[in-house]
Amino acid sequence: MKKNILSFASLCFVVSCSLTSPQTPDKNYNYVIDDAADPHAIVEDGTVYVYPTHDQWKRKFYAFSSRDLVNWQRHGPILDFKDISWLPTKKRPWAPGMIQKDGKYYFYYSAGPMPSYIGVAVSDSPIGRFKDSGAALVKDQNQHKDPAQRQGRRFEAIDPMAYHDPVSGKYYLYTGGSAGSTLRVFELNDDMVSIKREINVETPQNFTEGAFIHYHNGMYHFTYSHGRFNKDSYSIYYSTSKTPVGPWTYRGNLMKSDDKFKGPGHHSIIKNSKTDKWYIVYHRWENVEGKGPYRKPGNPRKTAIEEMFYDENGLIKPIPMTAKGVGKVTF
Repeated sequence: MKKNILSFASLCFVVSCSLTSPQTPDKNYNYVIDDAADPHAIVEDGTVYVYPTHDQWKRKFYAFSSRDLVNWQRHGPILDFKDISWLPTKKRPWAPGMIQKDGKYYFYYSAGPMPSYIGVAVSDSPIGRFKDSGAALVKDQNQHKDPAQRQGRRFEAIDPMAYHDPVSGKYYLYTGGSAGSTLRVFELNDDMVSIKREINVETPQNFTEGAFIHYHNGMYHFTYSHGRFNKDSYSIYYSTSKTPVGPWTYRGNLMKSDDKFKGPGHHSIIKNSKTDKWYIVYHRWENVEGKGPYRKPGNPRKTAIEEMFYDENGLIKPIPMTAKGVGKVTF
């Protein structure tokens, strides 16, 4: 990510279709894309691209782009699981991550349910189409039903986040969560489609899934989701470090359910280079009540955006969910 770091659609029979979101920030809600969870966002040449999980488009990934965070265009499918020969059938697309290096775009994706896989596909464009590398990058570990057949720690291969460390120049892949709630970090080879080595890291406090990291003011800010995705306990927590691989200093909760919106989580963070403002792009449940689980037909998770602020010590301030949103913003 790297201009670093950061989902309506009726089906279209072309590679890309233009959509103007009827949701506007001056109404009673601020979500920008419907049926779009786990949004990973990046900024490229004044355009914000978002790569989400969709419930309605099985076995396919789409991208969304906007130059103002209000009007969005859908592109794709940018990757169709039927074109991935090594992937077992019936696997569904989850929680992707995107990064750009030397003019190439690398699309890391989860394929589940368990046993899950993380794959990577490559394109010359942020809106694809992407060609898979031909093999799984990371696989589930120790999911055998018989504990005697499991060795070491339990790990589910989901939620990849690729990161370019601006200090060392190295590229890392952060992944893991849910079953086992285990964080794993790998250094990527120069080709970006293979693993150089695994780095032994601690799993920070309250980590469940959805890892994201960014560097600001001499500090690595590691943010992640905690809890069950379809309950009101789902929330975003925060740790920091002097290195991109820990050790982590726990900083507490950043986003949590309130009376109006539930289950904020699996997010990404982007910076507006024109204004030096920061934004968090996340999913949430709307029009639901109680503790969950939420599975209301016709009311899937939605992607929303909030402005993000740092305090006098350079730490991220707790982020309230709003109905107003950020309005039109140009990058």
